[in-house]
Amino acid sequence: MKYFDLQSRQLAPEAAAPAQRVAPHTSVILKRLHDELPEGHTTLEWLLGHLPRRSFGIIMLQLAVLAIAPGVAIVAGVLLVILACQVLAGRAAPFIPRFIANRKLPTRYLAPVLAGDAAVLQRVERVIHPRWGGMLVPMRRVAAVAVILLCTLMVLAPIPFVSIVPALTVALIALAYLEEDGLLLAAALVAAPVVLAMGYFAVWGVIDEARWLGQH
Repeated sequence: MKYFDLQSRQLAPEAAAPAQRVAPHTSVILKRLHDELPEGHTTLEWLLGHLPRRSFGIIMLQLAVLAIAPGVAIVAGVLLVILACQVLAGRAAPFIPRFIANRKLPTRYLAPVLAGDAAVLQRVERVIHPRWGGMLVPMRRVAAVAVILLCTLMVLAPIPFVSIVPALTVALIALAYLEEDGLLLAAALVAAPVVLAMGYFAVWGVIDEARWLGQH
């Protein structure tokens, strides 16, 4: 099977810039992407090629938001686990099957999504900004493990509303890396064990109650 490997592409100037330069906010990049969308249709390969440093974060954030919706948590959770495993393996960019990467995406549907994401992120970026940058790289694998565990909870426990808090925690981890906010990442990683414990206790409570009802 052929794959689209973003790592094999030449990185944009933003990715090759010196580490000390402050990168533009993700909302600015999404607005720029919106303005540069080809007419008619585009592809996932084109989109990810314009997000060399933030492709993982953008995709994981979108999937985490989708996982909040009822009935989507299982699919989104599985995809998030796949992406997190790639991060854990040390990849800098997603490894995507070619037939998915080259699938045509109508611009008329994609443009409002990008515009909406940019508008929401612009508000969020008022409180989320680059800080504590020294912990982002060392904690990358820890964050990936946290995402895998949280998404496993969403997949194995498709109980209404149980997947919301894990999905929000994954979204915070994705946002932390998108905006290079080490403080937000620390807060999300501290919250992750608490969320996992609460989630598994909730699942165990449902199982125990179902067992009790079955005996009476």
